[in-house]
Amino acid sequence: MPLILIANPKGGAGKSTLSTNVAGLFARRGHQVMLGDIDVQQSARSWLDLRPAGLPAIRSWEMGEGKAARPPKGVTHVVIDTPAAVPMSVLSTLIRDADRVVIPVQPSPFDLGATGRFVEQLREVAPAAMRQGRVGLVGMRVDERTRSAEHFQRFCENIQMTPITSLRDTQNYLHLAAHGLTLWDVGSSRVEKDLAQWQPLVAWLGEKASDQK
Repeated sequence: MPLILIANPKGGAGKSTLSTNVAGLFARRGHQVMLGDIDVQQSARSWLDLRPAGLPAIRSWEMGEGKAARPPKGVTHVVIDTPAAVPMSVLSTLIRDADRVVIPVQPSPFDLGATGRFVEQLREVAPAAMRQGRVGLVGMRVDERTRSAEHFQRFCENIQMTPITSLRDTQNYLHLAAHGLTLWDVGSSRVEKDLAQWQPLVAWLGEKASDQK
């Protein structure tokens, strides 16, 4: 069962945006997907409550009193959204079990600094995951026309990680999230540029190229 972990201790990095859209991708491909959320604010669960009936189903995890969260029966793919400042002891356990770890990062000095420290921690506590290429960076709200894009590129070079892709700064994600939707739930003409930027990440997650109309 593929488990995709979305992690970055910096708040506002774009974790929920990635988590919901990765879950939406898997659901659109016909997988039985669970979107888990270990954040006490339960942002992913709140988003699921907005999701219209009739769309490809995305399930939330089952919680029992005094029991660990577990995927619902029949689930084939799991996406886990993590909160800011999650303890490294918790993250290291999740990373050990994850097939892919996606680190979203915005190209601001504060985000890049925090993410750089996080990557160094991962090299210490999860060297196998780093060495095996199971950890990848995704640039969030990157405008290729600005200096911030250059800063992001230099950052990636400094930490010796090649980003999987960069996603542009657009209101599409905000507008879709407000209605419980993802890029994969609307016509491709509406989000064509965004879908193109997602293709490297789709491939990295082990899915085939999109056939969305």
